[in-house]
Amino acid sequence: MKSFFKYLLATMLGIILSSIFLFIILIAGISAMVSSQDQAINIKPNTVLHVELSQPIMDRSNNNPMANFDFASFKPIHQLGLNAILKNIKKAKYDSNIDGIYLDLTYISAGIATIEEIRNALIDFKESGKFIISYSDTYTQPTYYLASVADKIYLNPEGLLIFVGLRSEIMFYKEALEKLGVEPQIIRHGDYKSYVEPYMRTDMSEANRRQILGYMGSIWNYMLEGISKEREISVEKLNEIADNLDLKKVDLAVTNGLIDGLKYKDEIISELAELTYKTDDKDIEHVSLAKYTSVPDKRRKSFEKNKIAVIYASGIIMMGEGGEGTIGSGRISRAIRAARKDSSIKAIVLRVNSGGGGALASEVIWREVNLAKDVKPVIASMGDVAASGGYYIVAPAHKIIASPNTITGSIGVFGLFFTGKKLLNEKLGIHVDVAKTNDFADIGSFARPFKAKEKEVFQYLVEDVYDNFITKVGAGRNMAKEDIDKIGQGRVWSGVNALENGLIDGFGGLEEAIELAAEAANLEKYRIVDYPQLKEPFQQLLENLQGNVRTSIIKRELGEEYKYYETIKNLKNHQGIQARIPFEIDLY
Repeated sequence: MKSFFKYLLATMLGIILSSIFLFIILIAGISAMVSSQDQAINIKPNTVLHVELSQPIMDRSNNNPMANFDFASFKPIHQLGLNAILKNIKKAKYDSNIDGIYLDLTYISAGIATIEEIRNALIDFKESGKFIISYSDTYTQPTYYLASVADKIYLNPEGLLIFVGLRSEIMFYKEALEKLGVEPQIIRHGDYKSYVEPYMRTDMSEANRRQILGYMGSIWNYMLEGISKEREISVEKLNEIADNLDLKKVDLAVTNGLIDGLKYKDEIISELAELTYKTDDKDIEHVSLAKYTSVPDKRRKSFEKNKIAVIYASGIIMMGEGGEGTIGSGRISRAIRAARKDSSIKAIVLRVNSGGGGALASEVIWREVNLAKDVKPVIASMGDVAASGGYYIVAPAHKIIASPNTITGSIGVFGLFFTGKKLLNEKLGIHVDVAKTNDFADIGSFARPFKAKEKEVFQYLVEDVYDNFITKVGAGRNMAKEDIDKIGQGRVWSGVNALENGLIDGFGGLEEAIELAAEAANLEKYRIVDYPQLKEPFQQLLENLQGNVRTSIIKRELGEEYKYYETIKNLKNHQGIQARIPFEIDLY
C-alpha cells in the first residue's frame, strides 16, 4: 500500500509539473509571436500592400495577445482596428516604396459605415496615382461596394457577384414564448420603439416597416450613388440589374460594367508583377496590412505636448466596468473625466459605436460628456451605429459627425421583463410561494406577472426617462424638446436622414472628427492619445487566459453565427428600462 501511494503521489506531482512546464511554454510561445509582430520591418521598393479584411473590424486595435490568438489552430490572428487600417492606408499613400494596393476581398466583418470610412481612405490613396487592384472569388454587396473604388475589379470565372438590394429580417418569438409558458411584460414609449415587437407580435408593425424601409432605402441609394460615380453606371441601371437578377451568370457582370474581367488568382499575381516591374511572379514584394503597421511612418511628427484624446466607446452600454467591446459606465465615464482634467489634452473626440443599452448607464456617461464640453471642445464621431443610448451619450457634444450610412436616432425608451408562471406551474410542475412584509416586495418576480399598479409605476418610469432623453437631446442640439419628440418616438434614421433632421452636423469619419477637434482647439501640431487606456498585453493575457481559450474555440466552431450566440448570452442585460436600438443590423 505504501508503494501504491508513493507512485500515486509521484504521478500527481509529474502531472502538476508537466502542466506548469506546458503553461510556461505556452506563454513563451505567445510572447515570442506577439513580440515578433511589434518589430519594425523594412519595405523594399515596388512593394504591394496586401489588404485582406476578413477578421472583425473594431474601432481600435486591441493589444491583448489573447484576443488575437486562435487556440484551436495555435496561430495568432491579425485583427486590426479601424484606426490602424486608416493610418496604414494613409501611410502607404506617401510611402515611396509602396506601388499600389491589392484588395483581396471575399467577406468583410464590419458594418457599412466602417466600410465607408475605409472606402474613403482608398479614394484618398488614389490621389497619389498609385494603383488599386481588387480580386475576389465571391463579392458580397458590402465587399463590392468597397471594391468599386479600385482601378480594376476582377472576379473568379466560377465565382459570384451578389447584387440584389438590401433586406432586413427580424425573428419573432411571441408564439414560441407562449408555448414555453413565458409572458413578456412590456412597457414602452414611441410608435417606433420596436425592440419589443418580437416578443408581442408575429410580424412587423407598419410603423416599424416604414422606418426600416426609410433608413435601408437611404443606405442603398447612397451605395448606388457611390458605385455609379466610380464605375460610371447610372443608378437606374444598377437598380435594374438588381431587380432583374441580371448577374445570374458572372460574364454578365463584365457586360454590365460592374467588373473588369474574370481571372484566376495566378493571373492576378502576374498582373501585380507587371505593375511592380517584376519579370517573375516569385519576385513580387508584398506586405500584409497587419505587418505594415510595424513600418515606421516617415511623416510622423515630433513629440508634441498638446494632445487630442480619442475616447472609444463600443458595444452595449451597461453599468459597471465592462471592457473592450462593451461600454461600461464606470470605465468610460472615468476615461472622459481623466481627459477633461488633463490640461495637456486640448480637445476630445468621442467615438461611439453602440446601439444603446441601459438607460441609467447612458445617463452616467452623458453627465461626464456634458461636464467635458464646458471645459474643452468635444466632437462626437459615430461609427456603424450610434442609436438610442448610443445617441444619448453624444448629445452634448459641440459637433456630431457620422457616415451617411450610420444608423442613428432611435430616441426612445422601453422596459422589458419576463414572467414564467405558466412555464413553472403547467410545464414544469413547479410552484412558488412567497412570504413578504409589503404588498409589492416581490415586484419583478419571474414567478408572477405584473399587477396593474406595478405596470403604472413602470410606465411612469419609462415616460420619465423618455422625457429626460428628449430634453437633454434638445439642449445638446439647441432644438425644442417638442421638435426632438417629433423625430424621436424610437424611430431609427440613416446618417443622411439625421443630417436633414438636425441630429448630426455633417458627414465624416474618425479622421475628420480629429481634424474638427484640432480646428476647434486652434491646434496646428498635436498628438493623439487613446482612451480608455488598454492594459499591458501580459496583464490582459494572465487575466483572460481561460475565458479567451473558450471564446476562441466557440468562435472557430460557429464562424459567422457566433454573433447569435453572443446575442443570446447578452439577453440577461436586456431586462429593465432600456435605451436600445430595436434590432441587430447586418447588411449583405
